[in-house]
Amino acid sequence: MSQEVIHLEAIRKSYFIGKNELPVLKGVTLDILKNEYVALMGPSGSGKSTLMNILGCLDTPTGGKYVLSGHDVSTMEDDALARVRNKEIGFVFQQFNLMPRLSALENVAVPLIYAGISKRDRDEKAMMMLEKVGLGQRYKHKPNELSGGQCQRVAIARALVNDPSLILADEPTGNLDTKTSVEIMEIFGRIHAGGNTVVLVTHEEDIAEHALRVVRLRDGLIESDKLNNHALAGVVN
Repeated sequence: MSQEVIHLEAIRKSYFIGKNELPVLKGVTLDILKNEYVALMGPSGSGKSTLMNILGCLDTPTGGKYVLSGHDVSTMEDDALARVRNKEIGFVFQQFNLMPRLSALENVAVPLIYAGISKRDRDEKAMMMLEKVGLGQRYKHKPNELSGGQCQRVAIARALVNDPSLILADEPTGNLDTKTSVEIMEIFGRIHAGGNTVVLVTHEEDIAEHALRVVRLRDGLIESDKLNNHALAGVVN
């Protein structure tokens, strides 16, 4: 039986400027199952960044229901959301968001500190994740000693280290050249093939082509939700 990682039910989000309400999400209903690979797309102002923040438990909806891996996170307080983020979600951002004074190994291990894992176990698991993304030899290097693609690999390893229910990637190739972007997307493909659920937020059609399902937003609503037959054919072959 398929298991839902994400269940969104009539999600609304508004911002208020004085007494004026600015509705951004206007009733988004969406299910994403375990081990799906979904690209979330939309033009500027479509609401995709707001939806990403809600999916990542970085913001809460104004209305509607969000269930993440069986937890209703719609109305959780900040402390509870922080615990869910650490346990259930692995983030990969366009800007990498690495700590400049920490080595690659130490950056990857950061989520494990908050999870209360011992240093020995942290280092062992962080090294395993670095090797998984092809950076085992660079574990001592700090971000300023790594290329952009290598920094993003460190960020991906960090996202994986806590065995999250969901990998949420926000424009993960936005700061990378074409060749490096392809290499990073190949890593996401392997992550998905290994059993992870991946949601990719992007405005680039060629990047979205790597996903097996493409959800498009416009004006705060889902405009289309389609399987990517080209990518599916590649998986089957």
